[in-house]
Amino acid sequence: MLTLHVVICFIALLAGALVLIALCGGRRQPTWKAVLLLSTALICLTGFPLASPPGTPTPDPARILGVMELVIVAIAALALYVGHLASVWRGIYIVAIVLAVYFNVFVAVAQAFLKIGFLHALAPTGKEPPFLIAQLLTLALFVVIGVTALKRNRGHTGNGMISRAASGIGHQ
Repeated sequence: MLTLHVVICFIALLAGALVLIALCGGRRQPTWKAVLLLSTALICLTGFPLASPPGTPTPDPARILGVMELVIVAIAALALYVGHLASVWRGIYIVAIVLAVYFNVFVAVAQAFLKIGFLHALAPTGKEPPFLIAQLLTLALFVVIGVTALKRNRGHTGNGMISRAASGIGHQ
């Protein structure tokens, strides 16, 4: 189960990077959006049965994050597939996607500090300055990505046909 979970994590990280790059460029990536939503949900679902490390507080922070991420993915899917990114749904989708990918990267950074020797030596408990700096830089990066994506997608609709119809393009 752990191997499957890790493979899904890598797929979600790749899909997240591609979707965020597209969002920041004002482009659409429908296939990668679906892959991101599905793989992120699967990360949570395959993570729940994994054993918590010894000494993990109760309730388990990883499971709390998993539940939060499932809710965020559900909101993003609702905005995308029900709201069709129209009007307020576009902003909701962007915020939800940026949050979902941020949470995936947050966990990847935490796992890197646990599993990669030289990083673990810098922050063995995850409370040392190198770990906190890495997580703060990650947060700052995602704030910039979110603001950029919101600015680049202002005025776009989820449906290109609506945009063309509203601007009069294609109507002779």
